[in-house]
Amino acid sequence: MAHFFNPKGFLEEFKAFALKGNVIDLAVAVVIGGAFNKIVSVFVSSIITPIIGYLTSGVNLAYLTLKLGDVELKYGELLQATIDFIIIAFSIFVAIKLIGSLRRKSEETPAAPAPKPDDVVLLEQIRDILQKQADAK
Repeated sequence: MAHFFNPKGFLEEFKAFALKGNVIDLAVAVVIGGAFNKIVSVFVSSIITPIIGYLTSGVNLAYLTLKLGDVELKYGELLQATIDFIIIAFSIFVAIKLIGSLRRKSEETPAAPAPKPDDVVLLEQIRDILQKQADAK
């Protein structure tokens, strides 16, 4: 228990944890994911929803409600959030498929053989010359 409250030990543990690559990668992914979520939300509310509204004779999804007595259920916002989710899920699916195909291509491509050292090349040339001379006799 004393170790938990030891400021020096606590800070050392936190530093080791925070500087691990996975934690930093996760933090970057969360920030990018938040920005991507904002882009998709604006895309849905500014482009997809108006198109759906146009196709449904002016119905605005965001304002769809169901009144039950004094209670108002705003299911239009749920529909918009569902469209957001579907677009984000589809985008992630496509990104993962793309990364997987790139990874497979890099695994399938055999690495080029390393160039031979100059002395090996010279010895092979000498061997070939000697072989030709022996064949000519």
